[in-house]
Amino acid sequence: MAGYENIKNKGFDYRSTGELREISSRGGKASGEIRRRKANFRKTLNTLLTTEIDTDITSVLEALGVDSTLESAMLMSMIKAALEGDVKAAYFVAQYAGQSDKPEEDIKNREADTELKQARKQAVTGENETEEALDKLDSILKEMRENAIKQETE
Repeated sequence: MAGYENIKNKGFDYRSTGELREISSRGGKASGEIRRRKANFRKTLNTLLTTEIDTDITSVLEALGVDSTLESAMLMSMIKAALEGDVKAAYFVAQYAGQSDKPEEDIKNREADTELKQARKQAVTGENETEEALDKLDSILKEMRENAIKQETE
């Protein structure tokens, strides 16, 4: 039998306020630890990618006026692979060179999500609750709905 009766008195509705507070506290601490670990990973990756290297393509990169870093060497190898017929490498190069529609749509969707989150925050906190803010929220929701419909049809 499915439904609430299967979990009644076994979940959060059966716990005391102190237990709920302790569980929330542990969850928040674990979440913070994971966010810090991810941030450190990104920082380390960016440091490694911007590290200067000395390889056989250094002279080519410097002649082009590009720093000889792991990042630029990696991109150069992707271009080389694309020239040799690797379709995935060619797609990667085209996508990040701005020749693909998808990254632009992703950027617009992220911007719309950010605006929506700000509008929701303002609506919840009562901050800046003007006609302009409500109209902006409506336009963001409309744009997101149109993007979802557009993506479904593709």
